[in-house]
Amino acid sequence: MHMNTHPIATEPGLATYQLTSYHYGSAGSGKKVYIQASLHADEVPAMLVAHFLRRELERLDGDGRIHGEVILVPAANPVGLSQVVHGMPLGRFDLGTGVNFNRGFRHVAGELETALAGKLGPDAAANVAAIRAAARAAVERWDPSDATQVLKKTLLALAIDADIVLDLHCDNEALLHVYTGPALAERVKPLAALLGARAYLLSAESGGEPFDEACSRLWWELAAHFGPEIPIPPACAAVTVELRGEMDVRYEYAEQDAQALLQYLAREGIVDMPQTALPEPLCEATPLEAVEPLPAPQSGVLVFLKALGEEVKAGDAVADIVNPVTGDTATVRASRDGLLFASTAHRHLLRGMQVCKIAGTTPFRSGSLLSQ
Repeated sequence: MHMNTHPIATEPGLATYQLTSYHYGSAGSGKKVYIQASLHADEVPAMLVAHFLRRELERLDGDGRIHGEVILVPAANPVGLSQVVHGMPLGRFDLGTGVNFNRGFRHVAGELETALAGKLGPDAAANVAAIRAAARAAVERWDPSDATQVLKKTLLALAIDADIVLDLHCDNEALLHVYTGPALAERVKPLAALLGARAYLLSAESGGEPFDEACSRLWWELAAHFGPEIPIPPACAAVTVELRGEMDVRYEYAEQDAQALLQYLAREGIVDMPQTALPEPLCEATPLEAVEPLPAPQSGVLVFLKALGEEVKAGDAVADIVNPVTGDTATVRASRDGLLFASTAHRHLLRGMQVCKIAGTTPFRSGSLLSQ
């Protein structure tokens, strides 16, 4: 194992930041795996999972049982971790620009369509190698305009050529759920089962250029651009893992989740460890376009009538919003059947704020599919 530090902001007279990455195994000796925790810096459970992963990866590496390379970034956002306003950590948005830390990653497929014209052929493995080299070069050409963009470029440079990318997050209050692309559904299905995911959400393009899609989406877009005569597999299995809710910071959860991730890497042939039986999945894959976010119809006190994990039917009352001044009560109802899998932790909302999310099965949304 070796540790690298990456300077993020170093201007004299200003606060400085650095990113730390841990590298296990040997580059070029097998598949490459990239794992990062808490890109939204106020989503803490992932950092505790990374703590357990680091311990186990060090042991496996010491025993020569990592076949390939594993890069672990245990705290992916030193900028966000430093943002505290009046005692409250604020790590979802860059306070300087208002930009979400998990949006605006460089999407290189367009550049690669031009750069690789006439350079790909009938050999899928050779195509994958050429695309990865071109993707690395495209990320290197990214000219960041501020420290947060330097951070994003640094993270993407570590991950853009990986076989597997695991981006560990959490929701406000939630059941464990995962996001990936439809082209990766079968490959990622064992991971969803091992984690005990209650929602497994698929989208080819969710909007906003999040980190996972910056790594994976280029593969199916290039395949569509070059056509079936040029074989281009979905060579990067990038997954966003939502590790329940922000307050679910518990040793037993973190160790359980770390072991599930390692079991997935064992099945992918990257770590040599005894494999446990694959559990039955707790859900089937469903489209992200079928998730219904329910907004607050008025300002007031939020009172849930349904709990996380409950199946709801169209028309069911999910929550009430009680205006404490007038006494007016507005009931929030589902418009579609599905699983209540995520909700806000706030109990006073302004009109339009998100109350919860329900995972259905029939797509009905388009455009930007992720919450801001």
